[in-house]
Amino acid sequence: MVEKSTKIVFLGAGSMSFGISMFSDVFSDPDLAGATLTLVDTNPDILQRMADLARFLNRKTGGRVKVEQTVDRRAALDGASFVLNAIAIDRNRLWKLDFEVPKKHGIRHTLGENGGPGGLFFTLRTLPLIFDIARDIEELCPHALFINLSNPESRIILALGKHTRVQAVGFCHGIFMGQGAVANVMGLPFEDVEVWGAGLNHFQCLMQVRHRRTGQDLYPLLREKEKGFDPAFHPLTRKLFRAFGYWMTCSDDHLGEHIAYGWEGGEHGYDFAGDERGRDGLKEMIEQILAGTRPEPEHWTRPSGERAVAMIMGVLMNRHSFVEAGVVYNRGAIPNLPSDLAVETPVVADAAGIHPVSLGPLPDPVAKLLMPAAGVQQLAVEAAVHASKELALQALLIDPVVNSSDAAAKILDELWPVNAPYIRKCV
Repeated sequence: MVEKSTKIVFLGAGSMSFGISMFSDVFSDPDLAGATLTLVDTNPDILQRMADLARFLNRKTGGRVKVEQTVDRRAALDGASFVLNAIAIDRNRLWKLDFEVPKKHGIRHTLGENGGPGGLFFTLRTLPLIFDIARDIEELCPHALFINLSNPESRIILALGKHTRVQAVGFCHGIFMGQGAVANVMGLPFEDVEVWGAGLNHFQCLMQVRHRRTGQDLYPLLREKEKGFDPAFHPLTRKLFRAFGYWMTCSDDHLGEHIAYGWEGGEHGYDFAGDERGRDGLKEMIEQILAGTRPEPEHWTRPSGERAVAMIMGVLMNRHSFVEAGVVYNRGAIPNLPSDLAVETPVVADAAGIHPVSLGPLPDPVAKLLMPAAGVQQLAVEAAVHASKELALQALLIDPVVNSSDAAAKILDELWPVNAPYIRKCV
């Protein structure tokens, strides 16, 4: 059982998808009995609904955790042990512009989220808020671990690692998407396949693919099975696989954000309409559950498989918890990528903090494949922290997704004013 002083603050608790998985993990772990979960969101109505759901699920699992809610971030952070971040600024409206405006100017891209012009503007509007949170943490809970669950994942962790004293780690399920993809190709159960990956978030190289029980190297089987597999399955990923000899995560649209020919994996963009329908459906489900007219899904009261709470318990209980992939400030974890970069590697958590597990250098051609995206991320972060339109243009001009200097200037002129209310100097 943890100390009663343990306080977990969840910023952006109005996020229904992250919220439900977080509640499942926190409330189902008996060792968190006595801890406090403080929910924070700027929208009081959404916050109230998620707080009601949290208290409902907490009662269902024994009521071991104290649940609080507030719109006052600083009050919540005072004395926190862990800070979970799931915030997003006007997510779908601005993301849709991030995708549509570059396309209007001739940019061929896949998602407009973590790479290309969209990744730049996502960074410009998000980092000032992240720095506000970081300064509050430095003042009010300087020993807290900041666990990031939001995009742009790599740029947030890079900015915090380079410009703050906050201990931070990010988590993404991309490694498991890669595991599922190779298991599918080989015709093996997901749980029988073990992967070891390193690289950038959404652009990892699976350094090893093995059978979980026997340790057998499965790359020969993967290479053989891939030859005759459904050609519609991850065609861009498979072109890279044949060229470089390694499977890259985590999907054509995600890794395609970082390379000039990424659009070959599809230019459909994100399904915003489907996302909104899903959110409406989930909202209705929550309201029915709270009204007692519908039972909660069984999986809402057992561990979700997400890794944030595993990291929390690794630190609290000194469990040396292993997680297959965490986003960390490099500092040599991947020696042939820049040290001042956010990278994704396996990590271990214990009472001393978060420790990257180095798999050694990436294969040299793979490292060179990642380097353009690394430079773009570095320059985009500097543009954001300095609120510099000049650096923003430079970040566009070095981005392999951008195929025209004229288009870069037009995109910047159109999207800078849209994001101007959020852009300001951070350092």
